Amino acid sequence: MSDPGSPRLTRLLPDAVNQAVRPGTAVVRLETTHDRQGVLDGAWWPRSRDIAAELPQLITALTEYLGPITRVGLDADAWERLPMRMTIDDRLVHIDSFPVGDDTVLVTRGEQDLFSLLVVPPHATPDAARAAMAEAVRAGSVRHAEQILIDTGSERADSCTMEGLQARGE
Repeated sequence: MSDPGSPRLTRLLPDAVNQAVRPGTAVVRLETTHDRQGVLDGAWWPRSRDIAAELPQLITALTEYLGPITRVGLDADAWERLPMRMTIDDRLVHIDSFPVGDDTVLVTRGEQDLFSLLVVPPHATPDAARAAMAEAVRAGSVRHAEQILIDTGSERADSCTMEGLQARGE
């Protein structure tokens, strides 16, 4: 029997799951309501389109609060060189890629739990990223990822092409 004064162990996420918003940092915020009625469960602001560099940080952060992540679904057009799987923290994570262009990443915990995260483009300003992430986790929000990014001024703007041009000095 547990002590009535001790905190109850729960798999819900704490209300303050976030990190400081600053360039070069992977930022994750997750909705913490019991009913999960919003379109999105959270948001992620990667610092680049290099999935091999960005995904391990996301999976490590999510695993701390959700438990083991088994699968990730990504927009094939939004990322560079997508592998079919990666080993992250000694666990195999399967990667599904689809040409959907929906500005989200789908994260699967176990066999059934699916979480949909808004992906804030790496080029977004801290203010735009913060606004987009706040809207993505607003309880009951019915706005889809693309509309959130447009409304906050952080839409994709074909960032993969922009990054390629910048790398070539154009």
